[in-house]
Amino acid sequence: MNTRTQTTDFTPVDQDLYAKAFQLLDPDPIPEPTAPVALAAPAQVPLTTTAPVRLTGPVEKTLTEALAFLDTHGWARYSLVHPEGARCSIGALRAAAGSRNAAYCDAGNLLLDEARRQHGKKWETIPSWNDSHSGAQVRSVWEAAIRRAHHMNI
Repeated sequence: MNTRTQTTDFTPVDQDLYAKAFQLLDPDPIPEPTAPVALAAPAQVPLTTTAPVRLTGPVEKTLTEALAFLDTHGWARYSLVHPEGARCSIGALRAAAGSRNAAYCDAGNLLLDEARRQHGKKWETIPSWNDSHSGAQVRSVWEAAIRRAHHMNI
């Protein structure tokens, strides 16, 4: 069998002639039935106009609310709750979580892990780390923990 694949002498198709030929073959096409309005499919929205929705995970939410609590009420050392309303890091976590739930525990673990990353592995608890560092150092750990929770989508 001898088949040529590289042919360059094709005649271009006249698109108007092509359309007229189909019209002659089917001069009165039967219109497609329209669906009832109640059963019509919802309108499709182009993906380019809709921003992706990202939900905040419970750990990120707890950490973010706890840091906002510290910003609003103040940060304290050596005390869970200062008489003027300021709190230490663990006190802020408790205020944000509302109870010792899973988000509270996971947020605390992530915060302590980040404290160990930035300030060494010797820290056993959040209060001991909190009481041994400056406000700027504590804030840096909070912000890094929030970023990690965001990237982990937790």
